[in-house]
Amino acid sequence: MRAYNFCAGPAALPTAVLEKAQRELLDWQGKGVSIMEMSHRSSDYVAVSAKAEADLRKLMNIPENYKVLFLQGGASLQFSAIPLNLLGKNNKADYIHTGIWSEKALKEAQRYGDIHTVEAATQIDGKFAIKPEQEWNLSADAAYVHYAENETIGGIQFKDIPNVQAPLVSDLSSSILSAPLDVSKFGLIYAGAQKNIGPAGLTIVIVREDLLDQAKPEIPSILKYSAQAKNDSMVNTPATYAWYLAGLVFEWLLEQGGVDAIHKINLAKAELLYGYIDASDFYNNPIAVPNRSLMNVPFTLANADLEKLFLKEAEEHHLLNLAGHRSVGGMRASIYNAVPLEGVQALVDFMDGFVKRHG
Repeated sequence: MRAYNFCAGPAALPTAVLEKAQRELLDWQGKGVSIMEMSHRSSDYVAVSAKAEADLRKLMNIPENYKVLFLQGGASLQFSAIPLNLLGKNNKADYIHTGIWSEKALKEAQRYGDIHTVEAATQIDGKFAIKPEQEWNLSADAAYVHYAENETIGGIQFKDIPNVQAPLVSDLSSSILSAPLDVSKFGLIYAGAQKNIGPAGLTIVIVREDLLDQAKPEIPSILKYSAQAKNDSMVNTPATYAWYLAGLVFEWLLEQGGVDAIHKINLAKAELLYGYIDASDFYNNPIAVPNRSLMNVPFTLANADLEKLFLKEAEEHHLLNLAGHRSVGGMRASIYNAVPLEGVQALVDFMDGFVKRHG
């Protein structure tokens, strides 16, 4: 029996994807070898990589004037790659600060340019929230505006895409492919794969072509978007197996009906879990309703002394990785695309039973 995995990342993968990868592990497409053993330059692998990109473009309706890159180093490497790629002609950028990941991004960017921090975090009735745009005090001459669309650790998410004049850059690691998105409103999107795309080791970058000539001259070639675009993300050997698995996830998403269909399921999962928490005197979610994350649901127990027992019993019920991030504590359920509605129902049932036993 497979457990329900609520880990924030590396996160759950669809069972159907894992089963297909298992069947193909030793003998891919009758070739007698694993795809892990193939040259990334071979015609077979190039076809796999091209199909993965085509399927992602279809899922996200990515315009033709955007390059899609399959890179390594995690989203954290992009904290450096983005300023190195975009601050070559204008050394100023705005970073909207709403939590731990946006803070990590802006601190790294400060190594390379004049970074203006926009403090956008606030509280409403004791709940964490994001200030409205008219209070942001953005720069008039920024090369780009960066924000983390969904703060995985805090469980806080932007309600709408910011309306800014400069090219908009967003970390979508926790929310990519979870809901429809107008890619044309962004200059650059990046996302670590290990939440809604595939295994750790792969990062997706979607960048508008007119931004490819903005790089600083000292940028390493392996981090240069224009070089990666010219070489089909193969300046060096890419993360071939992670790329292949991402392609299987894209196929699975298309089979489910695409992003619109998975979004409806995600809304049902979030409504179920948040609804139960809100109706309970034992559990609490610390985020203001308009800024609640669709994917990452933090919650606390009325009696913090019961947290270890909660996690122990949850694991006994095959509900895994519910501990909150070490920096904030409490609990957190990450309900990414691969977590089925049945898994969230099992979690709610367990939470209800835990209250009856220990509340």
